[in-house]
Amino acid sequence: MLLSFRERSFTGRSHRIASAIAACALLPLYAATPPQKPESKPDILQSPYGTTEVGVLDGASYRIDIPNDWNHSLIVYYHGYAMHGVTFHIAERLDPQEMPLFQRHYAIVQSAYSQAGWALPQAYPETEALRRYFVHTYGVPRETYVAGASMGGALTMVTLELNPKPYVGGLDMCGAVGPTFESFERRFALRAAFDLYFPGVMPPLVPSPPDYDDTPAVREKIADALRANPTAAASLRSLMGLHTDANVASDIAYFTFVITDMQHRAGGNPFDNRNYLYTGSNPTLSAGDYALNDGVRRYAANPHSRDYLFEHYTPNGHLTKPMLAIHTLYDPTIPATTLSLYDHMVQGAGFGENLVQKYVHREGHCAITPDEIGHAFDELVEWTHHGPRPTPGFLR
Repeated sequence: MLLSFRERSFTGRSHRIASAIAACALLPLYAATPPQKPESKPDILQSPYGTTEVGVLDGASYRIDIPNDWNHSLIVYYHGYAMHGVTFHIAERLDPQEMPLFQRHYAIVQSAYSQAGWALPQAYPETEALRRYFVHTYGVPRETYVAGASMGGALTMVTLELNPKPYVGGLDMCGAVGPTFESFERRFALRAAFDLYFPGVMPPLVPSPPDYDDTPAVREKIADALRANPTAAASLRSLMGLHTDANVASDIAYFTFVITDMQHRAGGNPFDNRNYLYTGSNPTLSAGDYALNDGVRRYAANPHSRDYLFEHYTPNGHLTKPMLAIHTLYDPTIPATTLSLYDHMVQGAGFGENLVQKYVHREGHCAITPDEIGHAFDELVEWTHHGPRPTPGFLR
């Protein structure tokens, strides 16, 4: 398959970036030293379901769950984007997204990550350290899978690209899979459009206030503005591809938090909407798009900060192990089309047969039932055991 000039440029750059990240992130993990040990004695609970261990490894809280009927295989699980961090309580049961995997007799390890937000630089090496600790403590698994939801889906992709050797396959659930810059710049551009339609409602976009938080009060303020100007609200819904004003309010509040987080991480504004062309504010007339593009404020990125955006993370498409992705068809936070560019990258790199995307009949972000997750994982396991490649499309 031939790549467009734009895709070839991204792919070439991503090879260099991925190699640099791999060298920096994996070198300390594969040095000839024993795996790290918890910072203090971990808590261990024996229950009717199995063994749970909770502790802290290299500054990151972690949780290990091993069922009583363990099949001696392992799932490395990545949680999604957390605005204020994740905590593990040893007496709590696993999340509904993790439970169907545990019920299939797999041990599960997961890190809380040492930082909240778009924590790819922390989550990937800290989770790899946790995997190595598990192997040292509980033995080498018969086979290991990687799985994650939302940002965890992106980390599933990162892991299979940078460190495929320990894994036989991966399960991506509603993941932000593909180049970070693609989805994040879309969010930035949409927030800039909101400011044109509803000036003064939200705080400055560049720089975003470091103390900004996505709260119910902020969402209600946005909802009030939308109700007060239904014509502008309709244009924004159409532009964002959303069904309701509630979805718009939720996204604008959340996108602003993500933008703030990335500006802080990057040491400046990494986003640039000067070449962004806004289309779709009215499905029948172009005049609205003309006015939007003429009036929206254009922002230039800080070059150093922009490099950070590309580095964390631009994929290389070298997906050498099977990855099954599942998504709802209507996801207001991570659109179902997000995977499309990554699919092109994987095909262009020659590994198209290792990526399959399926969908479920449901609306909402990560609104995938435990039964559907279990069924998708069963298909992945069969695939990795030399069974048929899953058929892309509806998860039946």
